Amino acid sequence: MRRAVLSPIAVVLGASLVLAGCGGSDSPSGDPTPSSAPSEAPEASAEMSSDVPADQLPTASGAFGDKPELTFPGDEHLTEGAIHVLSEGTGDVVETGDLLLADYLGQVWGGEVFDNSYDRGTPAAFPIGVGAVVSGWDQGLVGQKIGSRVLLSLPPSLGYGPSGNPNAGIGGEDTIVFVVDIVDAFSGDASGQPDAAPGDPLPEDGPQVGGALGEPATLTIPEGVEEPSEPSLTYLGTGTGPEIADGDAIIAQFVIASLDEQPPTSTWENGNPEQVQVFEGSPLHALVGVPVGSRVLLAVPADDQFPAYFAVLDILAIT
Repeated sequence: MRRAVLSPIAVVLGASLVLAGCGGSDSPSGDPTPSSAPSEAPEASAEMSSDVPADQLPTASGAFGDKPELTFPGDEHLTEGAIHVLSEGTGDVVETGDLLLADYLGQVWGGEVFDNSYDRGTPAAFPIGVGAVVSGWDQGLVGQKIGSRVLLSLPPSLGYGPSGNPNAGIGGEDTIVFVVDIVDAFSGDASGQPDAAPGDPLPEDGPQVGGALGEPATLTIPEGVEEPSEPSLTYLGTGTGPEIADGDAIIAQFVIASLDEQPPTSTWENGNPEQVQVFEGSPLHALVGVPVGSRVLLAVPADDQFPAYFAVLDILAIT
């Protein structure tokens, strides 16, 4: 679990990441979410077990997608890590390095709920299996199927370590329990629809986009290209999915090239798509009405904070 930091890409886009870590007002500490790193990492991470008898584990109300309520079997918490699949999905298996999209509720064993995504109304997204979250999440969620509801019981060695997380009310000896609904997962090379309807060719004196639809995109800015004076959006491929609405959080791959001679930055090359918010006042507001599966080119003029830039985005999902 790490504190969310706006990536350089998201900062340039002016987008607000909706990664787990941007805790909502219902969160006691503001950000004690499944992507916040332990303030003090344990010396060695324990192993998770799927063999703990069910009567020794908390029970969770509701079905996949419902905000759960946990009932604990007693005040004596488990000292070992435990994983229990409450209901198994039928989707693909989550792989190491995927961007995982999940709803979750976290609670101290026998204590208070310290965070949940259900009240915020948007699943959280974070890389899984690569050390970006607490080891209990990495161990317990890689290998699960999309659509599964999973219960994780994590002692400090699999959670926040011996320092706990005081901002969330988690002590250094507390076992914490999560119910996680695995909504979706996206690989590092995920792209838009290969059968999206192609757009018109781009002018030769403007930005040039490489990569076929359905494959990673590249972006080249020719020398002397005219700087955009107003925002614009060009369809490179029109998908067939639902249309983005104002306020939506989306999963997207993108490559950005600014006009200040900095090299392009690409989520495909960085290894993960990202979850970003579409809101009025952001350049991403131009995506309202764009169908999922599309590839688009954004042109954004300079402002007081950032130079002019172009961005190619593949829209993978609305969350």
